[in-house]
Amino acid sequence: MNRQNKAQPAFPLACDMSAIPLSERQAHLEVSRDLFSHIQQIQELSEGYEFRLDCDENVLVKAAKFISLEKLCCPFLAFGLKVQAEGGPVWLSLTGREGVKAFIREEVNGLLGVAIKWERGR
Repeated sequence: MNRQNKAQPAFPLACDMSAIPLSERQAHLEVSRDLFSHIQQIQELSEGYEFRLDCDENVLVKAAKFISLEKLCCPFLAFGLKVQAEGGPVWLSLTGREGVKAFIREEVNGLLGVAIKWERGR
């Protein structure tokens, strides 16, 4: 039996802000800027990046709000949120297919309004 694998259509590597309700777009940008301003460390992954966030009392709420709307405008991204034990750091990962790393760098730099240092990692 000859099976053919049909590739799933890929979403373009571009943010579609119209996927976020107009009434929530400005708040999403503010949460995104605030969340990424708390980056303490960046680790490069084979398929994206992982960000260690400053552990203020609202970082988990901010990360959840970010993910809940960002997944709408950037459906090609996969998100991970890891909370380490015993007061350890919070890590947010953004990953995806080939080409997504450049997209992530551009978007985060744009949110922060500065070019940040992107470390080589795992």
